[in-house]
Amino acid sequence: MLLPKKEVAGCALAMKIMASSSYSNSPCAACKFLRRKCMPDCIFAPYFPPEEPQKFANVHKIFGASNVSKLLNEVQPHQREDAVNSLAYEAEARIKDPVYGCVGAISVLQRQVIRLQKELDATNADLIRYTCNEMPTQDGRRMGEGGGSSLGQSPGYYYPCPWNNDPLGDGYHRGDNNM
Repeated sequence: MLLPKKEVAGCALAMKIMASSSYSNSPCAACKFLRRKCMPDCIFAPYFPPEEPQKFANVHKIFGASNVSKLLNEVQPHQREDAVNSLAYEAEARIKDPVYGCVGAISVLQRQVIRLQKELDATNADLIRYTCNEMPTQDGRRMGEGGGSSLGQSPGYYYPCPWNNDPLGDGYHRGDNNM
């Protein structure tokens, strides 16, 4: 008997759904690890597919299957995937660093951010210093080049040099000494 195209497409969809990890013959990673039959309503199946056995092994080693099951039952269904991902990350971090876990990784990253911020600040200061020293004056010389003044100041120009003493407090210095 020939089925209409609509019904054939529906059957194909049903076959795909049945082939997913929660409905297939292959048990989820949790049930396989715990050596039990994986039921269609298994709380672990959507989050621990059979292709990722180490994910559940790590979570089980650190938190225990019973605790994870209780936690998943208490969490709203739309938050379960995030909860499992957090548990898996913490479990992997605890296995790598049993004392500090993911807090150790966070501390390393915070120190790296502080170091990079200091490096960025130093680079910005060098850039400002370079910009101030390369600004041309009225007579064609660059600031810092020979002449009477060590700053190479000339009348009529304002130079943004925030690290110098600024009597006006506006971040700019007038090129002459007649403030």
